[in-house]
Amino acid sequence: MTDGTQDLDLQPEKPHSARFWNYLLGGKDNFAADQELGEQIKREYPVVVDLALATRAFLGRAVRHLAGEQGYRQFLDIGTGLPTADNTHEVAQRVAPDARIVYVDHDPIVLAHARALLTSTPEGATDYVDADLTDPDTVLAHAARTLDLDRPVALMLMSVIGHVTDPVEAAALVQEYMTRLAPGSCLVLCTTLASPEADAASDSYGSSGAVPYVTSSAETMTAMAKGLTIPPPGLGPINHWFPDPHAGPGPDSEQWGYVAYKAA
Repeated sequence: MTDGTQDLDLQPEKPHSARFWNYLLGGKDNFAADQELGEQIKREYPVVVDLALATRAFLGRAVRHLAGEQGYRQFLDIGTGLPTADNTHEVAQRVAPDARIVYVDHDPIVLAHARALLTSTPEGATDYVDADLTDPDTVLAHAARTLDLDRPVALMLMSVIGHVTDPVEAAALVQEYMTRLAPGSCLVLCTTLASPEADAASDSYGSSGAVPYVTSSAETMTAMAKGLTIPPPGLGPINHWFPDPHAGPGPDSEQWGYVAYKAA
């Protein structure tokens, strides 16, 4: 583990989502409980590492597209996870140095590393909010310290919405965020598509003591974007969303998602 964790109860005996994903991505900010769960899930659901890698790649392509071709200058990244290479602010500010980014998470290990997310270009800004995804009042109130919520915001929900285990509540929560964001805002969302294998892995993950994460259906993901426009390539495997022309999309990912736009 790295420094900055001395005063926090990191609960090392219990797997945590951010540390679990960090382990899958080859990071070092995880404990034995996270490593053991990672190995178990890899045995039961071997594509889980590909899902983690596909999510990071999708984040990079989507942010570059939104900051470059679409002109977005504000990003609200909920479910930040542990800092790694090419975090949202790094990708966005390489394209648009004046971009402003707010990260949101409530995992103690992410809080311990939050300072790594608070670098910024002089023209832009970054902030970190310690809050729960399911508390939009707190998230948006604190995000307003850095973001002008009267202007369009790109809302990033990358492999996090499955922590809201009721699909109706999950769709309603995403819609609430998008309703409260300004016209012209957009939603970048991905999560794991339901299948017998993915659902079994989800059950094992939840049985470990970690905060449960459930898979989703295409219908539920579409319901989350109700009232928004999903342009081509639409909802589908995230590795097919404008893939790197040099690498190509590769085999279909079981991590599905889209970029959806609110009318201006």
